[in-house]
Order: sequence, then structure tokens, then C-alpha cells
Amino acid sequence: MAVYNLTVPISEEEIRKLHVGDTATLNGVIVTGRDAAHKFLVENFIHGDASKASPEDRKVYERLRELLKGGVLYHCGPIVGQREDGSYYFVAAGPTTSIREEPYEADVIEHFGMRGVIGKGGMGPKTLEALGKCGAVYFHAVGGAASLIAQSVKEVLEVHKLELGVPEAFWVIRVENFPVAVTMDAHGNSVHGVVEEKSEKVLEQLVAA
Repeated sequence: MAVYNLTVPISEEEIRKLHVGDTATLNGVIVTGRDAAHKFLVENFIHGDASKASPEDRKVYERLRELLKGGVLYHCGPIVGQREDGSYYFVAAGPTTSIREEPYEADVIEHFGMRGVIGKGGMGPKTLEALGKCGAVYFHAVGGAASLIAQSVKEVLEVHKLELGVPEAFWVIRVENFPVAVTMDAHGNSVHGVVEEKSEKVLEQLVAA
């Protein structure tokens, strides 16, 4: 197990050095996105007809293409405050349960050329396959530490699709020393898969007893 200090955007070479069990601190610009955000991207652009999207939505999409190439998407529904000057800040920034995005994530990773996803609880086999294919990893963030994680968010740079609601919008944030652990890597390894297998075996033993 090793400790890494990574700056976003991250190269594929750097990502393929990471293995399950490694820890890292992330620095740079990342983007938040949950259920509605993933659905918006997949239905309107990745598998949808982009020509039918509004000019405003196309601008959002093009901006996200810039931000997510070599970038990191954070499954997070933040609590956000607003200052008198109109600028935003994160009050709490805890991770959302990632498995909810399993139907979408592989397509999003491949389409945008992402290098990482942050969340909690891990993801499924479709996402794991995409991590290996595209050179990306799943970073686990500590659940229940939303206020602590928010301290790593130094600046809110932009927000897109705020009409989806504060938790569902794309928040573009600059982070410093954001603590994460690699729990799914680009080599086909997943801590979450191992835990699930062990749990199923224990359950089978209990049922058979």
C-alpha cells in the first residue's frame, strides 16, 4: 500500500500505478454529480441527440467535457451556503452512495475520459470493467465526515444546472488535500466485491445451520 499526492487532471499513467488499498490526497478542480446529473448527461448527450438540447445545456456539456477529461467526478449532494457577494461555499460535502449511479457510470467514464470517481460504498461490475478499460479508479471518501471533507473544498468556482436542485447540480470546486482511498482500481480489483463475496458465504452458512 502506498500514499499518493495527485493533482487533477490526472494522467492515465499515474492512475494505473494505483492499487486497491492505496491512499491519496487530491488537489485541483473536480466536479460533483449525482443521480439527476448522470441522467442528464446520458439521456441528452451520451446516448441522446445533442442537437435537440437547448443552447444552454450544450454549453454546460461542452464545459463538462473540458473539466472531466482526465478529471474526477464526486458523488456528492453538498450543503451550500451563499455569501452576501453572491459567491458560494460548501458547508458540508459528504459522499453519496455510489451504487445508485451504476447504470450510468461506465458510459460517463468512457465518454468523458475521466480518471476517477469519488463516493462511498463502491460500485458494480460494469463500472469496474470501465475502470480497467479506460484507466480510472474509484476513490472511497469517508462517510459521516461531511463537515471535515468540506474543509478540503477551498473554492466554489462554478455551478451548472442549479435548476436540478442544490444537491443535484454540477458544482465545480477547487480542493486541496482531499483525503481518499482506492477501493476499486484499473487492474480489476475491488474491495467491495471481496466484501460482498465474503458476506454471501457467511449468509449461506447461517442459512444452512
